[in-house]
Amino acid sequence: MKKSLFVIFTVILFGACTPKKEPVQVFTGNDYELKIASPQKAVLVLFPCYPCDIDNTKTEAKFLKDIEKQGITTLLLNYNQRLFLSDAEKAQYAKTLNSILNQHKVATDNLYIGGFSGGGNIAMLLSGYLIKSKNAIQPKGLMVVDSPIDLEALYNDSQKEVAKNVDAEAVAEGHYLIELLESTLGKPADHLENYKKASPYLVSSKPTNTIVYLKDIKTRFYSEPDLKWQKQHKNRTYEDLNAYQLEQASKTLKELGSTQTEFIATQNRGYRANGDRHPHSWNIVEQSSLVKWMTE
Repeated sequence: MKKSLFVIFTVILFGACTPKKEPVQVFTGNDYELKIASPQKAVLVLFPCYPCDIDNTKTEAKFLKDIEKQGITTLLLNYNQRLFLSDAEKAQYAKTLNSILNQHKVATDNLYIGGFSGGGNIAMLLSGYLIKSKNAIQPKGLMVVDSPIDLEALYNDSQKEVAKNVDAEAVAEGHYLIELLESTLGKPADHLENYKKASPYLVSSKPTNTIVYLKDIKTRFYSEPDLKWQKQHKNRTYEDLNAYQLEQASKTLKELGSTQTEFIATQNRGYRANGDRHPHSWNIVEQSSLVKWMTE
């Protein structure tokens, strides 16, 4: 009997002393969804792909599942339809980011910014702007997921896709991108300075204004260069892939003195939420490695 009472007393005593995790707080606005982890170890701000939104990010980015339980506060944004930002847009995005996080009293001392595809371009440009302008928000790290960060290469590759006429989707996208880039930046051959200013990075003109400001933070460039799949479906070589520009960007950062940059070439992780095999996917990012990177 005494033994039973001792066990019960011990369970009650130590059970009462065990801290309970606070439930995740969720806040939504017109263009954002914020999930605050408690206790918070890091903040992850994510931009969607070019035609995508918050719902798409939540559906496709499987690494987000229960990531708040790992102490990661997430801020998903709807800002899309961008491959680059004007100076005014950078200032506005920075102002909006500060406003959201201040409104909800989110600590930003360990904040990371990331994005997929076109969203990675925005993440890279915004990170550089925040550091350059000595903004109140100073990102500790940047995550770029298979993004077309070299707009000169994107223009030239789009012309290749149209000329090859191998994949209908790639041809249609090529026509769209050529028209978009010519109407906003002009042709690279005639207006290279526009591309230098707008691109997060140019292989032909390194370093650009943005990347020099990223050498002192942690950077991860993710891609899945499945050459067999790319050859079969798109007739592309390695130099035609986003992976090539991302690898070059990481090398440039090392040349600038960065000791915290990584080019991560994944294998067999690129699958869409519907099960379709596609190397250009959010899912090439793996949760446990990402959390460790942000919290160590």
